[in-house]
Amino acid sequence: MNKPYSPRQQREVDYHRAYAQKHQKRVETDIDLDVVLDTRRRWWNAYWSTYDILHKRVKPGQRVLVVGCGFGEDACRLSKMGAEVHAFDISPEIIAVATARAANFGYASVRFSVMASEKLEYPDDYFDMIFCLDILHHVDIPATLQEFKRVIKDGGRVIGDELYTHSCLQKVRESRFIEKVLYPRMRRYIYQDSKPYITEDEHKIDEDEFRLLQATMTSPDVQYFNIFIGRLLPDRYAFAAKVDRFLMKCLGGFGRYVAGRVLFDGVLAK
Repeated sequence: MNKPYSPRQQREVDYHRAYAQKHQKRVETDIDLDVVLDTRRRWWNAYWSTYDILHKRVKPGQRVLVVGCGFGEDACRLSKMGAEVHAFDISPEIIAVATARAANFGYASVRFSVMASEKLEYPDDYFDMIFCLDILHHVDIPATLQEFKRVIKDGGRVIGDELYTHSCLQKVRESRFIEKVLYPRMRRYIYQDSKPYITEDEHKIDEDEFRLLQATMTSPDVQYFNIFIGRLLPDRYAFAAKVDRFLMKCLGGFGRYVAGRVLFDGVLAK
């Protein structure tokens, strides 16, 4: 990445240095390909639904960028689907784990790099597709979208699955009772960890930030997920997740007011 880091970027780098150290053993763990190969789809699950979109959109040989790739799972999965995959993260330590892991399990063709989404080091008009998973809430969205428009080809698509909350619901979430009493009690139950993976500066994108993204896309397909899942219930309970998804479908466009996740797929306007 081109320095200097902004204070926010430096905090992300520092956080992920320790996080990568904690997860070094991932270099010994193969990539789970169920979401790519399993014909029994989980329509109620936002992540699986994102891959349902990818199965329709990804063509062999397409050049795909994975933004904020973490330990490389999605980069390797897209490579398995036949794409030419480029992936980056702001953390050198995370990328070291991702690179070693990919090499260990037959995904050496994935090209990993260290950089920030606000200043990409790829050429103009380079990618057929950009994939975002839980990354936009870590970055400067306007600057990142400008870089997306620069590096994507005319007619290229942006597909993603992001943490989301409407600003009105977020005010409820930040109320004293929930912040100080309820959330600490729910955190271990939801995340199965008293210290979940949450960085200092991250926040779920709200309707105004998502509107910025929508404005860059031509006729985007948008799906909202998770009224209760991830808030009051963990996503490991399939029946509850199915009920949750059914309720979201019934709400239609009103789902934007209560959703905890948003999926999007659209052509990026140059």
